[in-house]
Amino acid sequence: MLAILRKEINSFFASPIGYLVIAIFLLLNGLFLWLFKGEFNILDYGFADLSSFFLLAPWIFIFLIPAVTMRSFSDEKKQGTLELLLTKPISHLKIALGKYFGAFILIIIALIPTLLYVYTVYQLGNPVGNLDIGSTLGSYFGLLFLVAAYTAIGVFSSTLSDNQIVAFIIAVFLCFMFYIGFEGIADFTSSNFIEQIGMSYHFKSMGRGVLDTTNIIYFLSVTIFFLALTIVAIKNEAFKKNHLLQIATAFVLLIGLNIISNSIHKRFDLTKDKRYTLSESAINIIKDIKSPITIDVFLEGEDFPSEFRRLQAETKQLLEEFSNVNDNIVFSFINPLEDEATRDRNIKQLNNRGLTPMQLSITESGKSSQAVIFPWALASFNEQTVAIPLIKNKIGATQQELVSNSVQHLEYAFADGFSKLTKPKRRKIAVLKGNQQLDDIYIADFLKKLGEYYLIAPFTLDSVSNNAQKTLDDLKDFDLIISAKPTQPFSEAEKLVLDQFTMNGGKSLWLIDAVAIEKDSLYNEAGKNYAISRDLNLTDFFFKYGVRVNPNIVSSLYSAPITLAIGEGSNSQFQHLQWPYSPLAGSSSKHPIVNNLNLVKFDFANQIDTLKNTLKKTILLESAPLTKLEGTPREISLDLVTKPQDPKLFSKGNQTLAVLLEGEFTSVYHNLIKPIKLSEIKDQSTLTKMIVIADGDVIKNDVLKNQSQELGFDRWTGQTYGNKEFLLNAVNYLLDDNGLINIRSKEIAVAFLNQQKIAAEKTKWQLINILLPLVLLGVFGFIFNFIRKKKYTS
Repeated sequence: MLAILRKEINSFFASPIGYLVIAIFLLLNGLFLWLFKGEFNILDYGFADLSSFFLLAPWIFIFLIPAVTMRSFSDEKKQGTLELLLTKPISHLKIALGKYFGAFILIIIALIPTLLYVYTVYQLGNPVGNLDIGSTLGSYFGLLFLVAAYTAIGVFSSTLSDNQIVAFIIAVFLCFMFYIGFEGIADFTSSNFIEQIGMSYHFKSMGRGVLDTTNIIYFLSVTIFFLALTIVAIKNEAFKKNHLLQIATAFVLLIGLNIISNSIHKRFDLTKDKRYTLSESAINIIKDIKSPITIDVFLEGEDFPSEFRRLQAETKQLLEEFSNVNDNIVFSFINPLEDEATRDRNIKQLNNRGLTPMQLSITESGKSSQAVIFPWALASFNEQTVAIPLIKNKIGATQQELVSNSVQHLEYAFADGFSKLTKPKRRKIAVLKGNQQLDDIYIADFLKKLGEYYLIAPFTLDSVSNNAQKTLDDLKDFDLIISAKPTQPFSEAEKLVLDQFTMNGGKSLWLIDAVAIEKDSLYNEAGKNYAISRDLNLTDFFFKYGVRVNPNIVSSLYSAPITLAIGEGSNSQFQHLQWPYSPLAGSSSKHPIVNNLNLVKFDFANQIDTLKNTLKKTILLESAPLTKLEGTPREISLDLVTKPQDPKLFSKGNQTLAVLLEGEFTSVYHNLIKPIKLSEIKDQSTLTKMIVIADGDVIKNDVLKNQSQELGFDRWTGQTYGNKEFLLNAVNYLLDDNGLINIRSKEIAVAFLNQQKIAAEKTKWQLINILLPLVLLGVFGFIFNFIRKKKYTS
């Protein structure tokens, strides 16, 4: 067998045709990947990966491998040497394997120069080395399995004719049919089984660095089957019934093996961030669904910037992963703007559903143009439909950062949508009333969003004075309480009931203002008002739990603007002016509540101290470093916007604005006289959670013409802050029983190329990747022929 293998390699490289075939392969790859404009161009693509190469290579191999294998047996037949070879004391299996491995090694030799592409992307990454080596290695493994199957098809095709051109055409046809032909038939017949016969179905995940034993067994089965056909075909005897029986038996055994591998298989996600491995929580949501979830994705169209083509590809790949878990996940990509006749009607219908379009700026060849896309999906299940946003906005984010954030958010977005459709509402939330909390109209937008997940009801503590036990028993029916900006002090009896709710495992979300001042109160003739401390009688309450909300005001240079009318009469204009009392809060934490979160807008926020006790405390939000604290009482005037701010005064650093408490809470009234009698008073809680936010305005939406506006949206600047998402994440985390919120902590890093470096060195890297592989091939050919000539001369 080794002698045949060496003969194949020697005869291939002894002919200029061999070098020409490999040179064409390398040249085509180089031109498509590094020079020609189009979807395969890595430099235009902008991402630090080789997905373009692994998308292009199967198509080039459809022609390259038949060109390498076409002479394997057809040449032997034409020269009459096949009969001589068959008389040698070597089995038909070894003859076939010798020819096969000879061609396979030749293809590997042709692939070796493509490692230059890996080096180039590694060097052009931002920063250098920002390349997922695991994913790239996995993709090369996938390509090798594809090459193995193509080579087996090519070697078999060469046994069918003594004409190399005919063998080449047959091999191209069979490779094309197996790679994409069955997929086309499957689209026509809507048959999933037929699609799985094709190589493209199995190469998709392998081509992005995910190895599945099902796919590996498939490619090995195709390879073994065509090698078996090759052995039968080279036998120098008439085709008999037993040959047909042998082929049929092998075919049935391989089909059976593939069916078993579909049921029992192992999957290896070699990507660095395991981006193609669904979280356990996401799998649990969909694995038992018995009827179809239909998803229409509107992220489809022409002339997308490369970032959005990436988002489109990532969305498609994620939905394929969901579909692999449960084939009731059915999805399609739709371009609502494709048909000019229905374009306007589609836009109107999508807008009516709340699916707002997004306008993109596209720069190509120095020219800028605009494109409109709908970055949304609609998921339908049992006559219910939910909208799923595909874009994750962040204030000040570049287009690259926007897509990075969106890719990271995709799994949560879809899992959240599926959960809404398939999981009945079970958790109950009580919105506290009776202590002059915010009126419903000011929290309506958030409660509407919350109502998509949970059962919500108002709850008053007024009955505590009459029947405290009943009040507590009724409150225990709820899983979470929300107190949105109370302004009236809590009585000791009310505090005890709330404390015992916590001791019994109840969760709570507190939005507290320790200072009384409203932005609206400044809009008077004087343009000023006084901020004073507000006593809610909760200081000892929170102190026992380990936090203290201080009656001071957080002022920051990194803040949301205030919009004021500047000028007289008809000459007045609205201007956006710096307003330090609306700090923008963020977090460097990877906690699922705040991971990948937009900035949250506060108004007259207070500072929180954390105190030592046994509870785990997580700072969720804090102000920017350029912050100062202002005590109360103090005068607040709109004149502040006309005065320059001295950064040196903002020297207090990051200030805590929101804290998560977790663990076993100790009762506020432990070892104290109880203000009222209850049937049972616990001094220690079960494991529970509480979030304290030092500003009630975080949950407050604007009201315009007696209509609630979107929470977090500033109609003057058009900015959307992260208030609603933060609060929703907070509630989901407090109540989450299926781990859905933890998907948000999954880190997916999208690696970009360094565009400045590309602009400066583009020609250099194009020459390296187009010409250097050809030079290396020439050097190899020179050395090979020099050694060969020397060997035969001696």
